[in-house]
Amino acid sequence: MDDFIKVMKALSDRTRLRILNLLLTRNCCVCEIMQALDISQSRASRNLGILQNAGFLKKSRDGLWINYSVDNETINSYATPLVKLLRNIPINHEVFNQDKERLASAQKIGPGCGRR
Repeated sequence: MDDFIKVMKALSDRTRLRILNLLLTRNCCVCEIMQALDISQSRASRNLGILQNAGFLKKSRDGLWINYSVDNETINSYATPLVKLLRNIPINHEVFNQDKERLASAQKIGPGCGRR
């Protein structure tokens, strides 16, 4: 039951849905998510942590950066079918589309990418 509640809480936030929408497009580091959503580093990191804790994300190191991606083989049995659903039913919403447009020009901006 706790895993189910974690998953539902993770999806109940607009910012986290926007982040998931981006990560269904491609892997991203925190600074790319910050730029695409126009949010602070702390807000991006906090929401990424919640999504990861709920079983939606995994992270991997790429030099100085940590990239986040959707975890298709999660141990949380509730998150897996929801990720598949989100993948197969893309949400066509103005905010999500704008986020993806900004992601196209987002850059990994160096070791200080958490600073704005």
